[in-house]
Amino acid sequence: MSDLELELTQMAYGGDAIGRTPDGQVVFVPYGITGERVSVQMRDVRRGMPRAEIKQVLRPVPERVSPRCPHFRDCGGCHYQHILSEAQPGLKQKILSDQLKRLAGVSDPPVQPTVASPIAWNYRNTAQFHLSPSGKLGFQRAQSHSVVEIQECHLLEQPLLDLWSQLSLDAESGIQRVELRLGMNDELLVMLESDSAEAPEAELDLPLSLVHISPAGTIVMAGEDGLWMSVLDNPFWVSAGSFFQVNTAQAERMVQQVLAWLPGDMHATLFDLYCGVGLFSLFLAPRYEHVVGVELSESACNDYALNLDRFEHVDLYQAAVEHVLPTLKGTPSAVVVDPPRSGLAPQALAALMNLKPTRLVYVSCDPATLSRDARTILAAGYQLEQVIPFDLFPQTFHIESMSLFTRE
Repeated sequence: MSDLELELTQMAYGGDAIGRTPDGQVVFVPYGITGERVSVQMRDVRRGMPRAEIKQVLRPVPERVSPRCPHFRDCGGCHYQHILSEAQPGLKQKILSDQLKRLAGVSDPPVQPTVASPIAWNYRNTAQFHLSPSGKLGFQRAQSHSVVEIQECHLLEQPLLDLWSQLSLDAESGIQRVELRLGMNDELLVMLESDSAEAPEAELDLPLSLVHISPAGTIVMAGEDGLWMSVLDNPFWVSAGSFFQVNTAQAERMVQQVLAWLPGDMHATLFDLYCGVGLFSLFLAPRYEHVVGVELSESACNDYALNLDRFEHVDLYQAAVEHVLPTLKGTPSAVVVDPPRSGLAPQALAALMNLKPTRLVYVSCDPATLSRDARTILAAGYQLEQVIPFDLFPQTFHIESMSLFTRE
């Protein structure tokens, strides 16, 4: 098939640029950038979307740079290393706005400039590795389940880089994934994940905590079963099986934004749905008469109970939000939701609309599911006051955002 020249007119969520063939067909072009003219070769069609490989960048934009990492394009962890770091927040703002226009039907989305990460490299406090057939640590290959053995990574905080380079695993150990986490005072936690209930043998010469996680539960092999993380000088206990934001500096900015949007009412109730270990509840509890957290993860609930222990007016329900929300008594004046990538379950969204809170803060890690849910929320009589993207994941296409919906 002969090469085809395309003008790239916009960025799609997922890392690709978009161009059109002379007959108007949309083509998705990995590693392209808006404004470039490229020579491409058509490759495949996935879910009805033609994709093409760049053979030559005929007219590059000034934002194009040389990737820092030699694994870029092979490793599936990064998607934007070919784009100047300072340009990435603006692209993400435009992508989020486009999604809200197209999927939520918002003609002029109130999307604010992206809150850029204060550091664009070495910002991750957590990383999950897979094991190659030879037992080497690596990341999954782009568009594949195979593993790229990693020699270097520019996203992890330095203590994790130092630790990762010292780890040695037996290819026959049965370990499928290795997760590393960095806490306060550079404390380190290593999580070994496998399907076997029996923990592998381990020799430990480093001052860290080591746990084995399987469907049978968690086994502490050394140290503790979690570690302390700090946000705005407040400590959070985070167990091995619990989720926590990987960019600590940006987590602080998200908390500050929630506090700006929810000034509080000491005669009112707040619901924190998908509350995790209590990142938002801890800061909001002093502002409300009653706080209710809902979370499905058992380990996160245990952490929440510990982190919010000093507050007597906080209740916690360990359950799926869609199951418990229709049964909760009381009417919240404010609700914070931080659902998984799939967004709000239909039953949860319906129950939430029945509650009619005055203010709803929606924390999202996927513009498409945010837009889908926003369409329903707006149809229920809410106004979309503001949307703020947060770049928690520089060098990748991922977009975290916070939206404020209000109701008269």
